[in-house]
Amino acid sequence: MRLRADFWVSAYLRRCAHEGAVAVLRRRGAAEAGAIFVKVDRLDGAAALFGPAPQSELDEGGDRLFARLHAEPWIDPAEAEAKLTRQIKFDPDLWILETEDRAGRSFLDLVD
Repeated sequence: MRLRADFWVSAYLRRCAHEGAVAVLRRRGAAEAGAIFVKVDRLDGAAALFGPAPQSELDEGGDRLFARLHAEPWIDPAEAEAKLTRQIKFDPDLWILETEDRAGRSFLDLVD
């Protein structure tokens, strides 16, 4: 059984704070099952955007897995914002979190 989105977001924000990164909730989505997107900003003009992993990549444990939403390791923050804007038009119930970390750590479970 998967953890509710609001609980997962709360735990993620605490984890980032514990690791010394700044993380903020930019958009609140559906409490129970909203899709979660995370923008990681390195504060040097580079960003990464992560979203829910494809269904084919999910494990049986029900953990939330994420995938990078672009081919390059890092993109311009404006490009990440444009991708988020498109996602909001597709799914208005999504969550958006933003993490600022100079090392570029996402603190997410990523698919290979």
